[in-house]
Amino acid sequence: MLLLRLIVYQRMKKLLLLALSIWLSLGIQAQILSDSNLPIVVIETDGGVSIPDEPKVLGTMKIIWHQDGSRNYLTDIDNPEFLNYDGRIGIEKRGSSSQMLPKKPYGLTTLQDDDETNNNVSILGMPKENDWILNSLAFDETGLRDVLSYELSERFGQYAPRRVYCEVMINGDYKGLYVFMEKIKVDKDRVNVVKMNDTCNVFPEVTGGYILQTDRGEYGDIAFTMPTNLYNWWGGYEDATFVYHYPKAEDVTNAQSNYIREVFNNLSSVAGSHDVSITSGIPSVIDIPSFVDFMIIAEYSSNVDVYQLSTFFHKDRLGKLRAGPIWDYNLAYGYDEFGDRSRYNVWQFDNNDNVGPKFWKDLFDTDEFRCHLARRWQELTQEGQPLDYDLVCARMDEIDSLILEGVDRDNQRWDRMNNHEEALGEMKEWIQLRMNWLDSHIGLTSGCDEVKLPPLVISKIHYHPEDWWAIDGDQLEFIEITNNGDEDVDLTGFYFRELGVTYSFPDSAVLAAHQPLLLCSDSAAFAEYYGLEPFGQFNRNLSNKSEYLVLVDAWGNVIDEVRYFDDDPWPWEADGEGAFLQLIDLDLDNSLPESWTAGYSFVSVSENKASEGFWLFPNPAFSTVTIVGCQGDYRITNVLGQTLLTGIINEESQQVDVSQLPAGIYLVTVGNKTKKLIIS
Repeated sequence: MLLLRLIVYQRMKKLLLLALSIWLSLGIQAQILSDSNLPIVVIETDGGVSIPDEPKVLGTMKIIWHQDGSRNYLTDIDNPEFLNYDGRIGIEKRGSSSQMLPKKPYGLTTLQDDDETNNNVSILGMPKENDWILNSLAFDETGLRDVLSYELSERFGQYAPRRVYCEVMINGDYKGLYVFMEKIKVDKDRVNVVKMNDTCNVFPEVTGGYILQTDRGEYGDIAFTMPTNLYNWWGGYEDATFVYHYPKAEDVTNAQSNYIREVFNNLSSVAGSHDVSITSGIPSVIDIPSFVDFMIIAEYSSNVDVYQLSTFFHKDRLGKLRAGPIWDYNLAYGYDEFGDRSRYNVWQFDNNDNVGPKFWKDLFDTDEFRCHLARRWQELTQEGQPLDYDLVCARMDEIDSLILEGVDRDNQRWDRMNNHEEALGEMKEWIQLRMNWLDSHIGLTSGCDEVKLPPLVISKIHYHPEDWWAIDGDQLEFIEITNNGDEDVDLTGFYFRELGVTYSFPDSAVLAAHQPLLLCSDSAAFAEYYGLEPFGQFNRNLSNKSEYLVLVDAWGNVIDEVRYFDDDPWPWEADGEGAFLQLIDLDLDNSLPESWTAGYSFVSVSENKASEGFWLFPNPAFSTVTIVGCQGDYRITNVLGQTLLTGIINEESQQVDVSQLPAGIYLVTVGNKTKKLIIS
């Protein structure tokens, strides 16, 4: 009996010592973090289970964030006033080489309480979504290589994942300094391409949208391979592997697979032959600005993985192939955990390692493309521009000031950022060396520095039409472009550059001097409603909130651009109240809201058009009809010749209330011109 008691005592002692050890360990981790100038992310997995590589395990997440900029305290963990998120998640480890480190990166999905339905929420001020990343800043003692790169790409005008620094605790264990950021995916606020399904197999549906990347891939995820410009040991070219990102590999149909592979084959062909035809060459296949900007940030940072790994491409329906968004810039700016490849004096697309598909070098070796690359480089490095050295260094100091106390705590936990300040100084010195080398090697701009752009003006935008009878208002959207010059303009190769609305002008299209043209969202509905044939039909719809319309030539040179909004000081009548945005004068700056008014005349009426008569719209009408293109007395009669309404038109366009007239056919007469009006 005494022996049995001794055994039990010894076992209880061991259990108590183990519990005490665990408690002390958790206490030590908690003591590392009690409060922070950064948001605090606290995750508890169900049952305290470990987080695997996959699949996701369930848990809860709370984010403590004082939005007024004051400090965040761990003691606010149950205070709803300071919780930016308090709900369910699924979480897993992510990454490749970064998973080798003790401090792991994670991917997570915000879930509703049923633990199955995605929960689209705004996290730390970022647009609503459900897929997120906790970036562990792997291998980066500065803690800012990824963040700085994404910020610079944004300043170029490209989308990059939004991000916020934070500190993370999981199951009571302080995990260190992280970046809470967006996952790359199809979304109107992320990669804004149209969504597809397995019925999108014929033109135009099969043309988009897609997201692919060059990266390592499992057999089932691989879309295709393309040769690089590197020889392997048996005498052939090494391959770059393309992986499906969207649609997922298991969802891609044969028609979709064949189509997107042919797009890349076409790029390889025209780049390899240095074909710069705007109708059949490089500019007809790719969006030049996105490829140029991608190469500049890749080479500016000397990213060792870029082109071959973590390199994304996307393509919208009926749109050109675009490079980006950028991703994974921790091995860059002179630092390489696995060698010495991030040097300041090499081209990463031609350095005998991770060079990616051959079309990158072929593009660079095409004189016209390289000229645009060099011109953009010179533009971006000017004083006050995104790559201005002094501005970049100042921004690095700002980021460093923000994360410094998080870096100190991270070092207490992992001891991997103890050379932080030294690494930051070395990175600044390296950037200066890199910029000097690029300045002397990027090439000349003499072939593309004097681009003559035509005086085309975006002059009307109908972004939120009212529904009309059985026609949805989205079908009645239009954009008017006016030639504000004395010469005809060849529109071949011109297109809208930004994602959201897609349209490319057909070959040999011409817009006469001082004439407008109309592009619409639905040609049939437009013709029925307005009684006119549009010039062309764009793909997708204008946003009812805000859209950035950028009209460019085939090489991406900006001809005109407008970013409208649906709130003050923009005309409120254009937001679903029957009017549209109309530029007051073609010579005004159309980027300014005060240059716009609420319009009702959907075409610009020149003298020759006015002599042809007038227009009625909508026709058929329901409660009001607008008479356009004439002035003077009008009368509306029925088919028996009885006059039912009369009045005077004093404006180029004027609305008339016909709500008291029963459904039927009527005649509208102005002067000696008569038009038939149908009232539904």
